[in-house]
Amino acid sequence: MKNIFCFLAVIFTLAITSGCARAQDGMGKLKNSTPEQRAAYQTKLMTEKLNLNAGQAKKVEDINLKYAEKFQPIIKSSGSRMSKIKQAKALQEQKDTELQTVFTKDQFDQYQAFEQELKSKMMARMKED
Repeated sequence: MKNIFCFLAVIFTLAITSGCARAQDGMGKLKNSTPEQRAAYQTKLMTEKLNLNAGQAKKVEDINLKYAEKFQPIIKSSGSRMSKIKQAKALQEQKDTELQTVFTKDQFDQYQAFEQELKSKMMARMKED
């Protein structure tokens, strides 16, 4: 169960696992992706899902890259799972605070709903495996 929670927390936080079915495959993809790749994917997804304008998309791109770079040491570290989860959660909270200043209230609500949906899907996939 700890493996599932760790995987879910890190992957969910980075929001790049919508196509991953197995934890090992997802972690491999995550470790082999660059911060730039993760940020670009996140920005594309957010722009589409939240209907961001050009100005918002640029700010979101900058925030996503900033936090993707901050997440890199966590992804690559050999620290304990709980340590990684705590670090990732703290960074995600900081990121959400910054994103909230860019999004409208409706967009931020949609963003939170989308995050919850991803979390639910990942939990369902983990239960299947």
